[in-house]
Amino acid sequence: MTTTPQSLFATHEATLRSAVEASRSRAYWSAFPEMPSPRAYGETAAADGEAAFAAHRDQPFALDQPGATKAPAGTLGGERSPFGFDLGITYPAPDIDALIGAAKAAMPGWRKAGPDGRAGVCVEILKRLNARSFEIANAVMHTTGQAFMMAFQAGGPHAQDRGLEAVAYGWKAMTDQAPAARWEKPQGKNPPLVMDKRFEVVGRGIGLVIGCATFPTWNGYPGLFASLVTGNAVIVKPGPTAILPLAITVRVAREVLAEAGLDPNLVTLAVGDTIAKDLALRPEVTLIDYTGSTGFGDWLERNAHQAQVYTEKAGVNSVVIDGTDDPKGMVRNLAFTLSLYSGQMCTTTQVIFVPKDGIQAGAERMGFDQVVAVLAGGVDKFLSDPERAVEVLGAIQSDATLSRIKEASKLGTVALPSRAVVHPKFPEARVRTPLILTMDAKEEDKYGHELFGPIAIVVKTDSTADSLERAARLTRTRGALTAGLYSTDPALIEQATEAFVEAGVALSVNLTGGVFVNQSAAFSDFHGTGANPAANAALCDLAFVANRFRVVQSRVPVVAEAAP
Repeated sequence: MTTTPQSLFATHEATLRSAVEASRSRAYWSAFPEMPSPRAYGETAAADGEAAFAAHRDQPFALDQPGATKAPAGTLGGERSPFGFDLGITYPAPDIDALIGAAKAAMPGWRKAGPDGRAGVCVEILKRLNARSFEIANAVMHTTGQAFMMAFQAGGPHAQDRGLEAVAYGWKAMTDQAPAARWEKPQGKNPPLVMDKRFEVVGRGIGLVIGCATFPTWNGYPGLFASLVTGNAVIVKPGPTAILPLAITVRVAREVLAEAGLDPNLVTLAVGDTIAKDLALRPEVTLIDYTGSTGFGDWLERNAHQAQVYTEKAGVNSVVIDGTDDPKGMVRNLAFTLSLYSGQMCTTTQVIFVPKDGIQAGAERMGFDQVVAVLAGGVDKFLSDPERAVEVLGAIQSDATLSRIKEASKLGTVALPSRAVVHPKFPEARVRTPLILTMDAKEEDKYGHELFGPIAIVVKTDSTADSLERAARLTRTRGALTAGLYSTDPALIEQATEAFVEAGVALSVNLTGGVFVNQSAAFSDFHGTGANPAANAALCDLAFVANRFRVVQSRVPVVAEAAP
C-alpha cells in the first residue's frame, strides 16, 4: 500500500486526538515510554542504539540535500563529547541560496497535503524518532554532557512529547474552522445569494530553528514541528557543539516526507558557526525559533523584522524559603534540583532567598547560617558516591561554564566549593559539583543576572516579605522560567502565588518528593510564559502555533440550474 499524508493521518489519528485532549485537560499523558526498558523498545534496542551512534563517529554525515558540498575534513563539525573524546563527524557545508530555493519549491505540495495530512506526517516522524531514542540519547549525551538517563528521557521521549504537543496545538488551530462551506444569504422574495467558499491554511514561509547546546531536541522540537505542521518548510541550524541529535532528526524527517510522496526539502540542515545571522535576515525566513543567550536573542528580536521570532533567553530562577514541615524533604529536593545536569538547565534554581532571622523547620527554628549549612551538607551528601553523582551531574558542556564556576567563587562567601568528580567510565569527563555561595540581599549586582551552570546563591534578606518582593522583581526585570516557595502559611502561599502570577512565572510550592522545580511535563506544564524577559512565548500553547499560518479563502457564486 502506498504511503500518503492521508493514510498517515488515518494511522495516527487516535494518537493525535489523545494529544489534543491531554493538552486541554492538562492531566498526565504521554505518547512515548520514558523508561529505556526492553519491554517498550525491544531487547536489542540499547545495543543497537549505541552501535548506531558509534557508526556516526569519525565519518561524514550523509545528507542528500540541495547545494550540499562535501566538507573538507574538520571544516564543519568539531563536536567533542564533554565526557572526553572527539566525535570526528563532518557535515555537508550548506548553500543557503540552494536550501531556501528548495524549501520554497517544496511548500505548495505541503500546503495541498492539508492540516490532516501534515499532522499525520509529523506524528509519523515523531514515531520514527521514538524508535531511535537510544541512538539519539547517545548523541545527546555526547554533545551536551547529560548523563545517559537524562539524555534518553529529555532528548528522546520527553522531547518527542513536546513535538507532539506542538503538532496537536497546530492541528487544533488549523481545523478550528470548516475547510469549506456553502453560504446562503436570504433575500426576502428574491432567491437567496448562494456561494461556495473554501478556506485554505497557508504557511507563512520558511521557518528557522536555531538549536541550543544543552537541549538540542527538547528545545528544538516544539518550533520545528509547530512550523512544519502549519504548512511551513523548516531549516534547522544546530548549535555548533550539538549538531548530531538534530542532524539525525532532519534525516528521519526527510525519509518520512519522501516516503509519503512529498518533497524532503521541507526539512533541511544548515551547519556552520556564523550562518545564523545570515539565515535570520533572509526575507524568505518568516519564522524563527531560538533558545540561547540573551545577547543573540535580543539581536534577533531587534533585527529580524521580517519574521515572527520566538525566543527563550536567560533568566534568574529563584526559590523563597519561609518555612517547612519537612526540612529533610526540602533539602533532598533542593539538592537534586541544584545537582541535576550540573545546573545546566534554563529552569534550575540560582537564587535561594532566606530571611536573616531564619525559618521555622518543623518543630525547630533554624537560623540563616544553619539553613545554609544544612543545604550545603545535603548537596555534599547527595553527591558523596562518585558512581551515583556522575549519573546526576553529567558533564560540563562548555569551557565557558567551567570558567564561570571558577570566577563565581569570588563573588560571595563559599558555603560549599565546587569539586571535580572522576567518572568511572570516562576518566576525561569534566564533572563538577555545585558551588554554593552566600550573599547579602543588597548585592543584587552579583546575584541578579544569570550565572549558568552549577552555581547557587543563598541570599540573606530582611524578611520573607523582602524575599518575595525581591524574587518577584527579579523575575519582572531579569526574567525567570521557574520560581519556588516553601511555606506553611496558607495566606503567604496565596500572596506569593499572586505575586508570581503578576510577575509571569510558573510557581512550584513545597516540593519535597519526586517532582522538582526544574522539570516540566509536556501536555500539562507550560514551559515559559512569554510574560517576562526570559521568554516571549510558551511551550506550548495556541499562541505558539496560531501565528505560523494564514487562512486564505476563495468563493464562487452558485448559479441555480434552469428549470427544464
